[in-house]
Amino acid sequence: MIGDNLDYYLSQGYFRMQQDIFTCQFVQFNDTVYAVQWLRIVLAKVSYGSSQRRLLRINSSFSVVVKPFVLTAELRNLYAQYRAAIDFDAPSSIEACLLDGTRRNIFDTQVVEVRDGTRLIAAGIFDNAPRSIMGVMNFYHFDYRKQSLGKFLMLQKMNYALLQKKLYYYPGYVVYEYPKFDYKLFPCLAATEVLDSLSGTWLPFSWDTMTNLSTTLIDEYKIRQDPGF
Repeated sequence: MIGDNLDYYLSQGYFRMQQDIFTCQFVQFNDTVYAVQWLRIVLAKVSYGSSQRRLLRINSSFSVVVKPFVLTAELRNLYAQYRAAIDFDAPSSIEACLLDGTRRNIFDTQVVEVRDGTRLIAAGIFDNAPRSIMGVMNFYHFDYRKQSLGKFLMLQKMNYALLQKKLYYYPGYVVYEYPKFDYKLFPCLAATEVLDSLSGTWLPFSWDTMTNLSTTLIDEYKIRQDPGF
């Protein structure tokens, strides 16, 4: 899944799942069905605000390197520490998220490594396409949780994409009326678009647009669940 293929599928609202791609319009949490809205950031429109500049400033003492992804013991250990500290579901390992038991990776995968001196404190994994990048996973050491390293990693991925003259950064989806995923709107709200999955059109993000698209999807879902449909 390299080259123009990945660019195309990302533009249609697909995303990586292990060594495959998928899309969805709904997710279910605690027996409640929620509407999913896929996002992308138009890199030509990115302009950092005070929150983004502050986050870059407070983490400026850390070193940041972007390089081809290799699954090391150091990354495994950092993820294990991260997963033990969080209070939500996450893949059991990096391998479970990316590879699903195979050593063959069909994606052009890169990793952002953030270090405090020589200590690896955060890592963000993403996939390359000719015109875009797809953010896959972020994790960090909880000793540094006040540094907002998950959001910092998103900014570093976006900075990489800008330097590489990409057009889009795809961070995944948000979920209507379920704010746990709203951090994906942090990098630059003004440059963010949301996919109207019924028409296949990307629209400038706004909360009104989010509401309209989501209520339409939920209404469609209820019709499908009607036995008389």
